[in-house]
Amino acid sequence: MQNNILKLKRRMLVVLIGVAVASVVLIGQTANLQFVRGEELKAKAYGQQSSDRTITANRGTIYDRSGENILAKSSTVQTVTVNPVNITLENKEKVAHILADIFELDYDKIFKRVSKNSSIETIVKRVDKEKTDELRKWMQENNIYQGINIDEDTKRFYPEASLASHVIGFCGSDNQGLDGIEAKYNDILTGQNGSISKMIDAKGNSFGEEGENYEEPMVGNDLILTIDKNIQAIAEKYLEDVCIDNVCTDGGNVIIMDPRNGDVLAMATYPFYDLNQPYEISNPELKQVWELMDQAQKSESLQGMWRNKAIADTYEPGSTFKLVTASSALEEGIAEPDKAGAFCCTGGIEIAGVRIKCWRYYRPHGSESLREGLMNSCNPVFIGLGQKIGVEKYYHYLERFGFLKKTGIDLYGEAKSIFLAKEKVGPVELATISFGQRFEVTPIQMITMVSTIANKGVYVQPRLVRQIRNSETGEVQDIEPIFGERAISEQTAENVLSIMTSVVSEGTGKNAKVLGYKVGGKTGTSEDGVNTGKYVTSFIGVAPTNEPQVTILVTLYNPTGEGGHQGGGVAAPVAGKILNEVIQYLGIEATEEIEENISQ
Repeated sequence: MQNNILKLKRRMLVVLIGVAVASVVLIGQTANLQFVRGEELKAKAYGQQSSDRTITANRGTIYDRSGENILAKSSTVQTVTVNPVNITLENKEKVAHILADIFELDYDKIFKRVSKNSSIETIVKRVDKEKTDELRKWMQENNIYQGINIDEDTKRFYPEASLASHVIGFCGSDNQGLDGIEAKYNDILTGQNGSISKMIDAKGNSFGEEGENYEEPMVGNDLILTIDKNIQAIAEKYLEDVCIDNVCTDGGNVIIMDPRNGDVLAMATYPFYDLNQPYEISNPELKQVWELMDQAQKSESLQGMWRNKAIADTYEPGSTFKLVTASSALEEGIAEPDKAGAFCCTGGIEIAGVRIKCWRYYRPHGSESLREGLMNSCNPVFIGLGQKIGVEKYYHYLERFGFLKKTGIDLYGEAKSIFLAKEKVGPVELATISFGQRFEVTPIQMITMVSTIANKGVYVQPRLVRQIRNSETGEVQDIEPIFGERAISEQTAENVLSIMTSVVSEGTGKNAKVLGYKVGGKTGTSEDGVNTGKYVTSFIGVAPTNEPQVTILVTLYNPTGEGGHQGGGVAAPVAGKILNEVIQYLGIEATEEIEENISQ
């Protein structure tokens, strides 16, 4: 009897110990689930019970100055995602196969995504509806809907393809601006993404309308540029022709501005590229060897293709810079436009023991006025003026014309000019600066300089955006022009414009004439670097000079064709053709006085 009681007690003890151990294990498991793996399991449960997806917002539209011609817009496409935790094991292979087949993707990679222990995986972005319609049809035929999502997305589209490509720029795969206006105004163009949050049961079915939260995306703001689509097209047409005809190995650029407010009406850099395919190289020669190039070479080639030379590259302006020297001398009262015999060209001039030749040293110009000196593009005239102005005053005018700082144009990547520090400029250095050599500026700085002269001597900052428009309300915010200090007096500006008119009517710029209009300008030719054998040829102009409405700069890099590399023979003719069409397009009335002179 006593033995039976002892056995019973032992059994009870074993049971109690077993219960105690089980309780400890259970408590441990509970603690592990609640405290150690709590967040992980909570997230997993939420992933199985919810379907959260982002709806990409449309970027704002970019228009030309008319506010009607579209240069960049967002179009609706489709994005396909999956909820791997909600795709049954027996369906994972089927789903991976159809996704890989329809969208031409690697099956193994897609299967890994479909098999992940995650709530959402992106399969493909920004595909056409035709492709997703195939997927919808398959889903219907196979009665498989759970875990597959097809949502509307947005893709950037450029209706004019390559027009103003270096100004507008493009977007990356994440719909963010990477270059040009798209990058500079990314925060304004970018909308606010929306989302879909949906609670689902174990079978992937929605709990009902009350289980879905939809947050609508907000479209980004629109931009109205200063660029005129038609003027840009005119500039690009003639720029491409002249670069091809004259074999400009390093391309070229054209800038056209309205000097009254700084509006850039056209900014073209050749060669162009297709904004809808920004990673496809446009150079035919590079295309042939593209597959043989390493990644670093490809990247460098693409960066070069995207580079906006009008703002990002510097060059020696050559004789076009004589306008700065002439303006400074007239403003300082050390020269007059038409004082006969004020200068004498003997073929060269000696400065600090160094003889600097005139381009026509073999047949000197002889006695000249300032007007004649600019018409002849005579170096000794401007060297002499530079010495009289002096370094201190000359740098004062460089600053007033904006050459010692960036223009601040609304694009990333603007380069700085390259001048010697003022205290390091000696007589020879001042001499070379005075006729436009041994320093470098950007094309945008040069056209800003001539626009300042055309704007009655007041500095005007170039700009590319004139309005921001709320895409939802239509409310418009005007971007006001920015004017700087007066660089020269109104009288000096009139005198310089008068001399520039003579350069085109009778001097080195006569190939830029436009019948019936007063056009002023200056040609330029300079070396592209020291002893490179390359040249930069250019023409800078104003039209009409009696009432300036447009300024133009044509810059061609290393023309190697039969036409040579002189500004008067290569750049001036194309500037004249562009101005002729632009003037007609703008409806600027012809000057009767010029027509009468021509008829005589």
